[in-house]
Amino acid sequence: MTGSNEMPIPGTEQEQDNGRAPTGFRYIWQQLIISKTGMFGAVLVLLVVLIAIGAPLLTSHDPGAVNPLNRLKPPAWLEGGTAEYWLGTDNLGRDMWSRIVYGARVSLIVGMGAVIVSGIIGAILGLVSGFYGKWLDALIMRVGDAFMAIPTILFMLVVMAIVGPGITTLIFVIGVTNWVPFTRVVRSEVLSIKERDFVHAARSIGAKNGRLIVKHILPNILSSFIVICGMNVGTTIIMEASLSFLGLGIKPPDVSWGGMLSDGRQYVATSWWVATFPGLAITFTVLGVIFLGDWLRDVLDPRTETTQK
Repeated sequence: MTGSNEMPIPGTEQEQDNGRAPTGFRYIWQQLIISKTGMFGAVLVLLVVLIAIGAPLLTSHDPGAVNPLNRLKPPAWLEGGTAEYWLGTDNLGRDMWSRIVYGARVSLIVGMGAVIVSGIIGAILGLVSGFYGKWLDALIMRVGDAFMAIPTILFMLVVMAIVGPGITTLIFVIGVTNWVPFTRVVRSEVLSIKERDFVHAARSIGAKNGRLIVKHILPNILSSFIVICGMNVGTTIIMEASLSFLGLGIKPPDVSWGGMLSDGRQYVATSWWVATFPGLAITFTVLGVIFLGDWLRDVLDPRTETTQK
């Protein structure tokens, strides 16, 4: 038996009986199937993830192996191309397909890793700011305003130039500089939820602040938090590609789509594939993340009316 004072569990019949939109896995899967944009985004993201995981099985060349004899070979379907290098080679004779496949690993690792760092920092600060308010809220918000006043890419360029390139450094720098949107979303949710009747009821029976946050507030902001995490992965991938393009992100022997774009920009007129294929990889990956994140917002955000087309 469930007591009348207990909170409904998300995605359960109890939650549906209370008039809230169901958010269980089965419901989300049903909504994904009937959503064209959501399914398209999910397929693109899943394809990139599978390619990144199966990189050693999908390639037959070392992505960093230099072969000047095969320099700037065209794709297999163009004159002079071969099936061995079906997407062609770059200016150093490296296999384009292998580099794109291994570049997917870097993009996903940096994209998700930086979002995790940003999300943890932003969620903690947002919970503290929204729940306790007063001078803590004012201090955190003013620090956030200061971060927003500085162009993000400029701040990251300065830090990366000082600290030096690398995957771990890049994840940390992007994560630390992008916590403000997470904090603001979490704070706004907490400000609304902490004034609801069930929170006041829990406080009246002696619930401590820690229990209120963990048991009553945190579960109710998870949907909004998941949505903003999904939406920020695409932005983070673009940031990583931008820094690598400028030479301050991923360095060889690691492969980055942004670095591939930088290598191929001077050959656009004569060997278009060197810059085009990594550019398409970034485009489709970010589009998939955006479509999936937009669908997640429609399904998980209780303030958005879900209308799948």
